[in-house]
Amino acid sequence: MNPSPPDTPWHSQDTQQVLTSLEVSDRGLGADEARQRLERFGPNRLPQPERTGPLKRFLLQFHNVLIYILIAAAAGTAFLQHWVDTGVILGVVLINAVIGFIQEGKAEQALDAIRNMLSPKAMALRDGQRRTVPAEELVPGDIVYLQAGDRVPADLRLLRTHNMRIDEAVLTGESVAVDKKTEPVEEAADLGDRTGMAFYGTLVAFGQGRGVVVTTGADTQIGRISTMLGEVETLTTPLLRDIAIFGRWLSVVIIALAGFTFAFGYWLRDYDLMETFLAAVSLAVAAIPEGLPAIMTITLAIGVQRMAARNAIIRRLPAVETLGSVTTICSDKTGTLTRNEMTVKSMVTADQTFEIGGVGYEPHGGFALDGQDINPDEQPVLAEALRGILLCNDAELQQQEGQWKLEGDPTEGSLVTAALKAGLNQKQLNEFFPRDDVIPFESSYKFMATLHHHHENQHRFLYLKGAPERVLAVCAQERTSDGDREIDQDRWQQQMETIAARGQRLLAVATKEVETDHNALEFSDIEDGGLTMLALCGIIDPPRDEAIEAVQQCREAGIDVKMITGDHGVTAKAIAEELNIQTAGGVVTGQQLEQTSDEEMVQMVREVDVFARATPEHKLRLVRAIQANRQVVAMTGDGVNDAPALKRADVGIAMGIKGTEATKEVAEMVLADDNFASIAHAVEEGRTVYDNLRKAILFLLPTNGGQAFTIVAAIMLGLTLPLTPVQVLWVNMVTAVTLALALAFEPTEPGVMKRPPRPPETPIITGFLIWRVVFVSALLVAGTFGHFLWMERQEVAVEVARTVAINTLVMGQLFYLFNSRYILEPVCNREGLLGSRPVLIAIGVLIVLQGLFTYAPPAQFLFGTAPIGLEDWGRILAFGLLLFVLVEVEKALFKSRQTRL
Repeated sequence: MNPSPPDTPWHSQDTQQVLTSLEVSDRGLGADEARQRLERFGPNRLPQPERTGPLKRFLLQFHNVLIYILIAAAAGTAFLQHWVDTGVILGVVLINAVIGFIQEGKAEQALDAIRNMLSPKAMALRDGQRRTVPAEELVPGDIVYLQAGDRVPADLRLLRTHNMRIDEAVLTGESVAVDKKTEPVEEAADLGDRTGMAFYGTLVAFGQGRGVVVTTGADTQIGRISTMLGEVETLTTPLLRDIAIFGRWLSVVIIALAGFTFAFGYWLRDYDLMETFLAAVSLAVAAIPEGLPAIMTITLAIGVQRMAARNAIIRRLPAVETLGSVTTICSDKTGTLTRNEMTVKSMVTADQTFEIGGVGYEPHGGFALDGQDINPDEQPVLAEALRGILLCNDAELQQQEGQWKLEGDPTEGSLVTAALKAGLNQKQLNEFFPRDDVIPFESSYKFMATLHHHHENQHRFLYLKGAPERVLAVCAQERTSDGDREIDQDRWQQQMETIAARGQRLLAVATKEVETDHNALEFSDIEDGGLTMLALCGIIDPPRDEAIEAVQQCREAGIDVKMITGDHGVTAKAIAEELNIQTAGGVVTGQQLEQTSDEEMVQMVREVDVFARATPEHKLRLVRAIQANRQVVAMTGDGVNDAPALKRADVGIAMGIKGTEATKEVAEMVLADDNFASIAHAVEEGRTVYDNLRKAILFLLPTNGGQAFTIVAAIMLGLTLPLTPVQVLWVNMVTAVTLALALAFEPTEPGVMKRPPRPPETPIITGFLIWRVVFVSALLVAGTFGHFLWMERQEVAVEVARTVAINTLVMGQLFYLFNSRYILEPVCNREGLLGSRPVLIAIGVLIVLQGLFTYAPPAQFLFGTAPIGLEDWGRILAFGLLLFVLVEVEKALFKSRQTRL
């Protein structure tokens, strides 16, 4: 009979119950039974999800209205036999498709990255003998042996442990390895509190043990994450949504306008059929902003470069702009908001409380008593406690290339750092007080003890450090500045509660004198009591200084910051308060989230900013709940547990230093320095990118509008076309390549991080921008068409009239480029006119190109242009200057109206 799932979770059963449920003895499974179970449960690997074939995935990249418009533009230019323009447009389409195809494949690579974390081999007990078997062949009931450095090959219920700690950061986000034991825990215990379990994909950091396999493959905790990752839909970005909507509207307008123009010209103005068709094609080509996709890509790429310089690596171009519209940032705590370097912040003796400055493993920082700086050497009890935590310690700090590096356990490293801050020298102290014996730390007795003698007088003593409740239990005295006295257990308990309430982990240190002939440590030396309590140490992973500033900057920018961590609630609350993250709504734990419906969670995330003991499912639900409130969410993470939430978020942000490959593959952005401050910088750059995209669109659309309506006006009046199709393409190409591109390099405007994020539903083309496009288009039509008509009345050749019209249109755009540098702010100042080197370069290049277009014989032959005189240029420049002044006046009127409102 094969084992069945238990009625109660594995972690809440004792070891004998588990073995009975799995029908396995101390000799492990037999070969035949293992084979049968492998057939029933399947291989111990994550299932391959269904995937869209590469050909279909590639073709789907063309399923976009904007792409359809570009293909239509290419068809129009091909019909006119302008093969170079056709090639350029199709090249843009193809490049966009290839980029989309590659990026879409990254999500599938995230699943592969999780699979690569699996342990390829395992030491299992089969038929009473230890055998190395492929991890894929493990089945429920297999007994597996683990030791330091092993990757756990399945979800195990631990049967025996010896000083065993497992790093579960990839699942829970906890920075400290978890002490493992075999006793059952409560059925409702959070994932990080299931101390009797070892989870698939986690790493054995210390010690050894053995456990029985309870779940394999997709049923494991990491398997559930992989399944969730495959089911999570990736959201499109606000920019792509806006462009899709804009593309649909633009396609409707172009088709309708081209159709109307054709019908009006052919039936009402008696144009020739072919001439009318060419006019309609010219109109369509004029109205389509062929340069927009290239300008978008280049603007986003420039944003990528700027962000990379500020330690934010962008993996998907549209994420650049999405960052600019983020309204909520959900951040893990460890390593992102904090330093991921444990630090002793306080030391409490029997009658004094000392605060310790500095953060991390760099031994710089002072000691303070009642707010006043003190010298630790002048405080005998403090000095002895510091000596004790340095001698009773196996960690070492070394300075390498200007950085302090820890060798050993993070908690022990924080104690070494505290002692070094007091001026102690670890090497000299160990030489002066040599270690004679040691009882290493084990989770079963929760302490470490060392025996020392004085180098000169052979005086012997021991130091004990460990869990406060364990150390206090063997202490009879406490040391004060006036000498030893009977220990006050109640006072120490109150101090422990006070320190723990600040989110600090507790560790106690005590001492005891022994006989001079005592050369070895025995447990009886500890258990018999008689020790003297020296101090309590309060240890915490402190927040980064720059993260505190970045959180404040985000709040000023109207962005909510929420902490979602796998750590304990008290610790999360303490760090949140130091970071000025709102805790008025309290701290919600994973157990509370389990009892909260999706509808209740939508309301909860409006009021609560700190969530603790969160599992992967909790993080995913929280992101969805925030998005249900119409928020744009950025989510940070480093472990596999974060991958589903990162994929679901509008912007997934992975840690570059300590992040797993699974999170990096699924994220849109990777932080090179694992620092929250880099997210704030990325948001600033994202807002700049969005501003520059709006400026580019605001510049391009009037160009197309001016050309299109010039043609419409000519058809309506039954006149000669002022622009031929090939001339239209020239104008589109030359202005996009030069003038519009210059706007992609615009610097960040002042106060960009003082304004609130744009609402997610705000379209990229607002009512005001439509007005600006229509207003400038009308000015360009008036100048271009009006100048063309005036030239015709002078009875000049049509080639001359068209050349004047085209140069009028281009120069109008040139002057309008200055207006476009600021959407509402005036540019009639030195910064506005001369402050952008790219703009000045673009204008210089355009003048050269337009000069060749007008005067070079090959260009005259290709484009049907003719030379024009200085008088013509005078009128052209006068029109450009007039357009510039009118747009600046319009800006001032709108800004004053906004101010009044």
